[in-house]
Amino acid sequence: MILDRVLNSHGVASLPPNVLAPGLLTTVAIGPDGTVRQLKVQAARTDAAMVTCDGPGLPARERRWWLELASRMLRLDEDLTHFYELAAEDQDLRWVASGAGRMMAAPTVFEEVVKTICTTNCSWSATERMVGTLVTLLGAERADGLRTFPGPEQMARADPALYVEGVRAGYRSRYLLETAQLVAEGKVDLEELRDPELSDEEVDGRLRSLPGIGPYASSHLMLTALGRYSRLVLDSWTLPTWARRSGEAATSAAVEARFAHFAGYRGLAFWLYLTEDWVAG
Repeated sequence: MILDRVLNSHGVASLPPNVLAPGLLTTVAIGPDGTVRQLKVQAARTDAAMVTCDGPGLPARERRWWLELASRMLRLDEDLTHFYELAAEDQDLRWVASGAGRMMAAPTVFEEVVKTICTTNCSWSATERMVGTLVTLLGAERADGLRTFPGPEQMARADPALYVEGVRAGYRSRYLLETAQLVAEGKVDLEELRDPELSDEEVDGRLRSLPGIGPYASSHLMLTALGRYSRLVLDSWTLPTWARRSGEAATSAAVEARFAHFAGYRGLAFWLYLTEDWVAG
């Protein structure tokens, strides 16, 4: 079903506080009234989903807020028509045109940045451990024990030792704390990066000015968090996977040449080429 193609679009989508199951996303977030609530998005049929939020008698304004959050996380407003036209003409990517390509997003760009920092130079199990520990130690808690992803204020107030000894983030500890402080103090507004008027070059430059964000992390954030698909995510997983699937050299030049005709969508085309087994199945 189409919802599963979004939920399976990339690994970061499965990190806490998200819980994924076939046809179901469950997550926890703080609503506009400051209450921690559980949000569920469940497939209702092949091309539709039902959104529910716990708590009795939510006012209409709050219901709209949660619906808008679900829509933003699933990228429902994104128009991929031109990308589908290009994919339909590519033998390896024709399957995409039936409804793939939406990269599931987190509620905030800050959450995306923190999670991406936790993917750098480590195993996936280490990423899961770091993000899970951040949620456990710093997330806002409900009476039933469910926790949100921590906001910048919570992370900025934390003892630096927590990142080293509790989260065991290693060299990333400083990056996590400094990023949270920049956002909490209003020195950086990460939500501004959603502005469609910004060029890819400007967004890339702003991302790379953040602590711990280099070429890989910036490209990853542009793809998964910001819906900007011109950059290729090139790392120790994507290049070997490309070589294994294509039989071509594991070089950025080979990838660039293969997906050049996708122009501003080449990063998305490359990613879907690599992840067909996750997304199409």
